[in-house]
Amino acid sequence: MFRFAAALAATTLVAGSAAQAQTGAQQPGEAGFRALYKELVETNTTFSAGSCTLAAERMAARLKAAGFADSDITLFTPPDRPKDGGLVAVLPGKDAKAKPILLLAHIDVVEAKREDWTRDPFTLVEEDGYFYGRGSSDDKAQAAIWTDLLIRFKQEGYKPRRGIKIALTCGEEGGGQVNGAAWLAENRRELIDAAFALNEGAGGALDAPGGKPVVHNIQAGEKSSVSFRLEATNPGGHSSRPVPDNAIYQLAKAIDRIAGYQFPVQMNDTTRAYFGKMASVVGGETGAAMTAIVANPADAGANAILSRDANYNAILRTTCVATQISGGHAQNALPQRANATINCRIFPGEPPAAVRDALVKAVGDAKVEVSQAPKGRGEKTAPPLTAQVVGPIEKVSAQMWPGIPVVPLMQAGGTDAGPLIAVGIPTYGVSGIFYDPDLGRLHGLNERIGVKSLLDAREFSYRLVKLYAEAK
Repeated sequence: MFRFAAALAATTLVAGSAAQAQTGAQQPGEAGFRALYKELVETNTTFSAGSCTLAAERMAARLKAAGFADSDITLFTPPDRPKDGGLVAVLPGKDAKAKPILLLAHIDVVEAKREDWTRDPFTLVEEDGYFYGRGSSDDKAQAAIWTDLLIRFKQEGYKPRRGIKIALTCGEEGGGQVNGAAWLAENRRELIDAAFALNEGAGGALDAPGGKPVVHNIQAGEKSSVSFRLEATNPGGHSSRPVPDNAIYQLAKAIDRIAGYQFPVQMNDTTRAYFGKMASVVGGETGAAMTAIVANPADAGANAILSRDANYNAILRTTCVATQISGGHAQNALPQRANATINCRIFPGEPPAAVRDALVKAVGDAKVEVSQAPKGRGEKTAPPLTAQVVGPIEKVSAQMWPGIPVVPLMQAGGTDAGPLIAVGIPTYGVSGIFYDPDLGRLHGLNERIGVKSLLDAREFSYRLVKLYAEAK
């Protein structure tokens, strides 16, 4: 998982604004939520040594204990991948004509070595206002909130107007497991059919560790990850007799030309809304540049100012960067082959073929072949930010964090939203989890999440999903 919003806000915004909503006394069902969350974090779901299937089975057991019927719970496992399973569960709605809401979270986690961590990464530790553990944030916080939400509704006897589904899936982190969201979209589309889905991908930003909130984001759309291969070939020869025509030199020149190429600015509804709202929050020269770029995407001055920040640059355009390189076959021979991987993050709606054409033009050397790698996350489009989607988020956010702006965001990285959007399920990232400037050390050592942030997010999701479930 890649989360851009909190890092951007925390590093560029002026601190201030209203204090985060206080949790005060223990929330209803909090003890049960903490136990569920602990069990989920302490179930190892890494590719090397864990099992998503076991985690899904444990969550299913909790749902059944809360009164869910077997018919409301589906445990699934992709063929020949017994550890890559997941779970879909539903709280049926009263109106059979109203499409359900889908709550999506992945339960696989990035690898973690005990010798590198201060604490055992697969033992949930509460210390100094934080929960520590691999997956304590990414993404078992959200998975625990969604599972607990269904249990809480069931125990309250709540019967929503439209059904509420959860899908806990494996393989989002790309560590080798089957991607469960994509597998469901391709093989069991009916299980996840929904009017729209809520997912990870955005949250809120705190101005300092454990500090005050400054912005709350909604993710609508993300860039596609597509890699291209550059390859230069040559007859080669003995290194004692060098010639100007050298495959490594050709490749180096091609890479240098790509490094100097900047794709044009592109805007969509999400990025226009993002820069438009952030302009007044950020202020100064950068804020003025945001206003200018929304008014005129071809404004060279505004482009230059915003492009100096890697985070802003990442959502202004398609970006391509060299990530791998290899060449030659012997130290005493002229290279016969040299190649490089160029990883591109493509702006929603732009065809990969158009990106390849731009790379070919930038390279400007017919002897360097540019081809698309076979694997990628494919083309993506941004789902519409309608009033029906945004309104409830703004309402609950205003209740819990008065005065904190709700700002749409397009992700520069990728989540499991893509496979769902591809089959017609608009998917939005919103969590109510506010992050420290270090993003909770996601994917890194000593991953953590604020206890207060997690519990506030649990309450936020409870209120938000109820609004969606009753909306007509």
